[in-house]
Amino acid sequence: MASPADRADRGRSVRRQVTRSSHGRWTASEDRPDPLDVLARQAADRVAELLPVRYGRMADSPFAFLRGSAAVMAADLAARPHTGLTVQLCGDAHLLNFGLFASPDRALLFDLNDFDETLPGPFEWDVKRLAASAAVAARDDGHGDDRAWQAALAAARAYRLSMRRLAGQGELDVWYQRFDTAELIPMIRRNKVRNRVEASLARARRRTSLQAFAKLTETRDGRRRIIHDPPLLEPVTATESRAVDEIFREYRATLPEERRRLLDRYRFVEAARKAVGVGSVGTRCYVVLLTGRDERDPLFLQIKEAGPSVLEDHLPAAGHDHHGHRVVAGQKLLQSGGDIFLGWTTGPAGRHFYLRQLRDMKGSAVVETMTPDMLRQYVELCGTALARAHARSGDRIAIAGYLGKADAFDRATADFALRYADQTALDHALLTAAISHGAITATHGI
Repeated sequence: MASPADRADRGRSVRRQVTRSSHGRWTASEDRPDPLDVLARQAADRVAELLPVRYGRMADSPFAFLRGSAAVMAADLAARPHTGLTVQLCGDAHLLNFGLFASPDRALLFDLNDFDETLPGPFEWDVKRLAASAAVAARDDGHGDDRAWQAALAAARAYRLSMRRLAGQGELDVWYQRFDTAELIPMIRRNKVRNRVEASLARARRRTSLQAFAKLTETRDGRRRIIHDPPLLEPVTATESRAVDEIFREYRATLPEERRRLLDRYRFVEAARKAVGVGSVGTRCYVVLLTGRDERDPLFLQIKEAGPSVLEDHLPAAGHDHHGHRVVAGQKLLQSGGDIFLGWTTGPAGRHFYLRQLRDMKGSAVVETMTPDMLRQYVELCGTALARAHARSGDRIAIAGYLGKADAFDRATADFALRYADQTALDHALLTAAISHGAITATHGI
């Protein structure tokens, strides 16, 4: 194995092929794929009646468009030279794919929380997506270009400083690191910000299967059943019901033995189809209600279809021939504390799925109402969490060597983020124009 000094030298040597300042460049090439064509190809195998919901949600704002267009940005990043310093990428590291969740020991953690697009690839792709989302969110909030650039800079700087700190630590120290939110409150000096964060943490702690049981079920014929709220939540068909039964049986085998014993203590009650997220709308997704000791002991699991990562057209294969397995393996590698019910399986027609808890003290930020100072602090948390995730799978010493002590990479990434925010605004305008002209059908407000 190479020494730490040799690994750092390797990272610094990459600067000769891809300078740090070069990351600031972005101009759409003449042969850039039409973003609406990219979205249409991605939607070809999705549930057709849900696609208007997807487009309606993406049309809400440039930030919403960015959330739903990971495939577009993946193609854009792939068109530029990259470092070749490989990590397990999240693949969709925008601001709202970080958040709160419960660890198995019931601590409330902050970390990455979406892994549908995970795949090994160059570390800077995740950093650039994070920085671009910070710039687009700042603009959407009306903060102006200078504040947008500063927000993107804060994300890249936090990533670089965290990666350099992690480069000096031992393997187990890096692996066991996590961002426990109990450590977050003392770091916040302003009372207004502290109160808002404490309120967010309190809401997350209440977001459990018991809360979902109260919100997502109703009493029908004397029994609790999942509510009907088409097209967002609706009963499964007879065919889908059989499919869910098959998926659930096969999923059990992918859990560790002790988790299978725990799952066996629950009784299957009902399943429903659910529309989730922005970019994920139209993928086959179900919620399953189970009960344990009695009706007041519910467990909600989410069954979500796993398709090819948006990165797969641009990067080598990940070594998993099952997309559900790819997602689960990527999550376990990147996340500091995982869902105890995380598993995967193959359903009817060979479709790939993964399963997890629907709610387990999960929470996400409301970036639309953040002040510039709040947004900067939040993106710093995201940059720090992203570096920790990458350090578990990539050569953190080589990456730290590439990034260096100076802020050249940070400033270039912020420049890229602002330019890509311009591109996102143009792409969003293309979508809204297509909707207004009737070329794309969109359902708004749901």
